[in-house]
Amino acid sequence: MVHNPLAYRMRPNGINDIIGQEHLVGEGKMIRRMIEANRLASMILFGPPGTGKTSMAIALAKSLQLRYKLLNAVVDKKKDMEIAVEEAKMSGQLVVILDEVHRLDKAKQDYLLPHVESNLITLIGCTTSNPYHSINPAIRSRVHLFELEKLQPNDVKVAIDRALTDEENGLGNLSIHITEDAFAHFASSSNGDLRAAFNGLELAAYSTPEDANGIIQIDLDVAEACMQKKSFSHDKNGDAHYDVLSAFQKSIRGSDVNAALHYLGRLIEAGDLDSIARRMIVCAYEDIGVANPQAGPRALAAVEAAERVGFPEARIPLSVAIVELCLSPKSNSAYAALDQALADIRNGKMGDIPAHLKDAHYQGANKLGRGIGYQYPHQFDSGWVKQQYLPDELKTKKYYQPKETSKTERAFKQIYDNLN
Repeated sequence: MVHNPLAYRMRPNGINDIIGQEHLVGEGKMIRRMIEANRLASMILFGPPGTGKTSMAIALAKSLQLRYKLLNAVVDKKKDMEIAVEEAKMSGQLVVILDEVHRLDKAKQDYLLPHVESNLITLIGCTTSNPYHSINPAIRSRVHLFELEKLQPNDVKVAIDRALTDEENGLGNLSIHITEDAFAHFASSSNGDLRAAFNGLELAAYSTPEDANGIIQIDLDVAEACMQKKSFSHDKNGDAHYDVLSAFQKSIRGSDVNAALHYLGRLIEAGDLDSIARRMIVCAYEDIGVANPQAGPRALAAVEAAERVGFPEARIPLSVAIVELCLSPKSNSAYAALDQALADIRNGKMGDIPAHLKDAHYQGANKLGRGIGYQYPHQFDSGWVKQQYLPDELKTKKYYQPKETSKTERAFKQIYDNLN
């Protein structure tokens, strides 16, 4: 006999059973107003894993006693969606709850759009991705977008307490005693992922033998053992992942070594060495640049060492590099100068290359005036000679504006000023 998981059994049956998300379902808030007006509109629910997106969608349909059908944009085919539409045509409005809605391909999307627009079906899409990044504008323009927030520990505690007392769907038919610190651990270590908390609680309840009095004793040791794989919630494809990456890079840029190590730790727990490597190398050149020119090669060396040894040892070279990146002086003068040059080029400000710089390595170049008057710097004692390199239209342009954030860039500035 197959038993549905506790998280599945404890899904809310109506809007009043939804835990958290008061900004959406609280009194006077938009989704509650929809339900009270008996006008459920198509929407996309997005947010971190375990926040109850699919559960909320089901609860909304049940609140209005509407028929609903669960589909998945990845697994279910266009034919499954055609069947859902035919059901709606035969028996009235149908709520289609579509998980992984950001993965909806063009053929499925083109088929669903007119039926969403006509309101034959009410589409509730669920995704961990930011819809502004991942949802096709054609879908986005036809639905409301609602962001679900990560549940707070107190919200998770309410859900756990409900599961422990619910005899029909929860664990209320078991004699369970859970200590306060174990209870708190389930709530906090799930990191706002209610599914993770329920999974850990269920594992604890069914894997812990009864004592002599027939009671299942769940203490902190049991809670920690059952939550160890769920104590860190991180979806590498979800929007929250990119928030961590952003905070990681901004902490390095801001020279906050403690914050950078914290976010590095999150990414290590997620096992995402590729993203760590990319951000570190980008930071070394974008945010440190000529203020510490060796930061780039050293960051690359640390990444290569991490890739060679793998986790868990990979954390060691990564930590060394992060400390150096954070505490290095910062300068974006090099790439900022290039961006200005690119802006001129893209705006059509280029001009003609001076004739003395043009290629003269072919017969007849002399007759065309190519290369005439070019002065070869190595023929001069200083290795430098003043001559025009920029086109006439840009000859007075100065893209590079050196900073003085380090001894290295001060030296570069002095040379630059002397040459100009």
